Amino acid sequence: RPDKFFSVESYKALLDYAGDLAAENVIIIPHGSLVEYLGIEKFESLAVPTFGNRRVLAWESDREMEREWMLKAGVNVPMRFEKADDIDRPVIVKYHGAKGGRGFFIAKTKDELQSKMSREEKYTIQEFILGTRYYIHFFYSPIKQDGYLLSRGSLEMLGIDRRVESNADEIFRIGSMKELAEAGIYPSFVVTGNLPLVLRESLLPRAFELGERVVETSLELFGGMIGAFSLETIVTDELEFKVFEVSARIVAGTNLYVSGSPYSDLVQPGLSNGRRIAKEIKSANERDLLHEIIS
Repeated sequence: RPDKFFSVESYKALLDYAGDLAAENVIIIPHGSLVEYLGIEKFESLAVPTFGNRRVLAWESDREMEREWMLKAGVNVPMRFEKADDIDRPVIVKYHGAKGGRGFFIAKTKDELQSKMSREEKYTIQEFILGTRYYIHFFYSPIKQDGYLLSRGSLEMLGIDRRVESNADEIFRIGSMKELAEAGIYPSFVVTGNLPLVLRESLLPRAFELGERVVETSLELFGGMIGAFSLETIVTDELEFKVFEVSARIVAGTNLYVSGSPYSDLVQPGLSNGRRIAKEIKSANERDLLHEIIS
């Protein structure tokens, strides 16, 4: 359990207590809400040791940079359209900075896309991929020298989940897409929960290869993505992975596995994502390697 509890009114208030936190030898573990509400620039300037490489957040949050990263890694990503006139298939539109499933919508035609789109916000238009969603939780250690070895360190898979989204997961119970559109009802993708998943065993080597490619490319581009991260993927009926997003930090889906998952149990029985982070920090401290895992 924690030695001390430290409460603030808002994430931005952390900036006022940076000296106090540093004096207590605090190491910050970044998560989605911290990055979202504190902001990347303020987070990068926070004078408190942070687990992982802060530089990854700029690559994760900017969809152009994220796509450059994924393409350089050689993983399959959804086709992207530069303008509405180019689309020839169903698409999903994502506004930059959208979190928790908000800021997304689906369009089947150019006219539908133009009627829904806000020209005032930055957005990305991607082809809509039919398939099953798998959010794969990985952990990259630059200091561990066994297991699934990379050019530097090793990679572990700690779990898989799928988001439960409102109203997309239930909307088609009341009619077809055409009937829903005629009634003025459209799917939304607000995350309300998470479900645990186990991947078909024959796909596991490919999942590890995806994680390996993304990590190796991160080492080349910005010095590495250290610790927990998640690849948000869709598996098609041809058993092909499409990576549509990366979350370079601990994600909400890991809450399913506070006592371990079918995958993390193979690393250590009962191993949660949080415990894995703690073990990494403890190991680095004992080996005088904290400089390898914090920024």
